[in-house]
Amino acid sequence: MKTLKRNLILFILLAGGVFAFSQCTKESINDGTQSLSDSKSLSQGTICQNGTGVCTGNGSGNRNGRDNRGSGSEYLLTCITSLPLEALSASEISSLNTMREEELLAHDVYVLLYNIYKIPVFNNISEAEARHAEAVKTLLLKYSLPDPALNHVDGVFGNPDLQALYTSLVAQGKASLIAALTVGATIEDLDIDDLHNHIALDVDNQDILFVFNNLEKGSRNHLRSFNRLLTAKGITYTPQYISIEYFNQIISSAQETGSAVCPN
Repeated sequence: MKTLKRNLILFILLAGGVFAFSQCTKESINDGTQSLSDSKSLSQGTICQNGTGVCTGNGSGNRNGRDNRGSGSEYLLTCITSLPLEALSASEISSLNTMREEELLAHDVYVLLYNIYKIPVFNNISEAEARHAEAVKTLLLKYSLPDPALNHVDGVFGNPDLQALYTSLVAQGKASLIAALTVGATIEDLDIDDLHNHIALDVDNQDILFVFNNLEKGSRNHLRSFNRLLTAKGITYTPQYISIEYFNQIISSAQETGSAVCPN
């Protein structure tokens, strides 16, 4: 009975966060000028990935950087909760704390830039980043870890490095639309680099790898979106964090989709 009760409590706690996460991570975008209502009629699906496969809905395309919306929340909840509750290393705890706030930083910057420029890509990808942040929160709840972004206020971060970065990026993005799109590419560049390094060096728990691989996949699609908009305006983005080889590999490949595979 105690085991059943504990599992029921965990299910309730995780449901909200995983429901949000289930609505990502395949994003694509056209020229960034299409209205939100235009994108609502497009096919939608749910995509998630780890090192061996992906969790997905129908895998259909979508525009303006909007994450796919699908009915895969129950599947994802089952998948994540079915993975073992493994011992956490200090580096895994640090990685979760960092990525929780880093995803919120992306969200907050994009919300601010959308309010200035009214370009749908910022609004749509900000929604994706909110779901990414919720995915990390789901892991914090699963492991009974304190949330570093509890009662989060837009633009305010406990991590001083992220706070300084937010302030700098906002100042840069206010200069012009091109500067704002460059800020978007920079955020995704950083996000990919951090996730890539966490996956390679800091994390071995299956559920964290499952989530982080999903987030990196979403960030690669976001980077493609911002780079495509910059290229259309005659601007060449130079990566500041990931290698030029990895950057070229990302932008020369199509938006990522896949089939449902849970790593258990």
